[in-house]
Amino acid sequence: MILEKVSLQTDFKNYDLLKLVDQGGCSSKLPAAELEKALADLPEIKDDNLLVDISTHDDAGVYRISDDLALVQTTDFFPPVCSDAYDFGQIAAANALSDIYAMGGEMLTALNMVLFPANIPMEILKEILRGGQDKVAEAGGVIIGGHTIEDDIPKYGLAVTGKIHPGHIITNIGAKPGDVLILTKPLGTGAIISGKKIDLTGDDTYRKAVETMKLLNDVGAKIMNRYGTRCATDITGFGLIGHAMKMAKGSGVSIRLDAAAIPVIGNVIELIDMGCIPGAAFRNLEFTQNECAFEPSVDYNHKMLLLDAQTSGGLLICAPPEKADQMVEDLKNTKYPETAIVGEVTKLTDKAVTAFNSRN
Repeated sequence: MILEKVSLQTDFKNYDLLKLVDQGGCSSKLPAAELEKALADLPEIKDDNLLVDISTHDDAGVYRISDDLALVQTTDFFPPVCSDAYDFGQIAAANALSDIYAMGGEMLTALNMVLFPANIPMEILKEILRGGQDKVAEAGGVIIGGHTIEDDIPKYGLAVTGKIHPGHIITNIGAKPGDVLILTKPLGTGAIISGKKIDLTGDDTYRKAVETMKLLNDVGAKIMNRYGTRCATDITGFGLIGHAMKMAKGSGVSIRLDAAAIPVIGNVIELIDMGCIPGAAFRNLEFTQNECAFEPSVDYNHKMLLLDAQTSGGLLICAPPEKADQMVEDLKNTKYPETAIVGEVTKLTDKAVTAFNSRN
């Protein structure tokens, strides 16, 4: 029904892609708990050259080609997460490329992945593809083809191939007690987009969220490599606490997150307080509740922020304490001025992740 109303518009530039979806971006992921069940009984893949596979739920797979070259491969696509088609193309591409950067890799090529309705103007598809192409070009890569099928709701993303030295791979399972946790982008995209759909999000906060999602993690990857980082992940659909939980469980450690230290986009806390909470946050709560704890000092709004599904979020980086301050300064002086230390890695306790608020 919504599609029929939108299709009557004559000027494709006035299309609001958010009106086509209930859940967009990484909020549209399958529930993590159900996905784990589906993957649990798949046969183990055995190949001596497969350096990183699906067993650790890492950001990308890594396959060795030679002693000094490995391919980093990933794919990601989703329904619209913003109103404008060109912005959507850029965000979807940046999100897909982020998995390469989270591993410390360098982007090479990409393939477009497109699902698109037949009853809305092709100019919209062209703008989505133009956005993706421009973002890939910004990353120094090339789009070499793709595949398109018809679907009721537009969806776009990339299958990406990157490269990395086999000895320099960054994974999500190398956290060590004493490490400091650094976050490179502010949180809140899921709640902000939820508020935008019901006209509660102001233009300034919305545009900040869009620009944050369009921001590549490429420079972050270079800085991680410069400091010899061995453990990191990017923050997307499972929220900060969900991705921290995966890191902690894979590394055999526990993590403490300081809700007061987490950078936020605009007035997202106020939006959460007004009820702008996507369903994905509650699915993330179900996924993490047995392994994660919130101390009484963490209020409800910050709890939901930690669970908020992010699209094209920042990097969560493990850094030795003696390097952390300089690393934060380097990140702030490049593309990521809101970079902050948000927690620490500890020895294994009864919970994978504990959230607290140092101001309460």
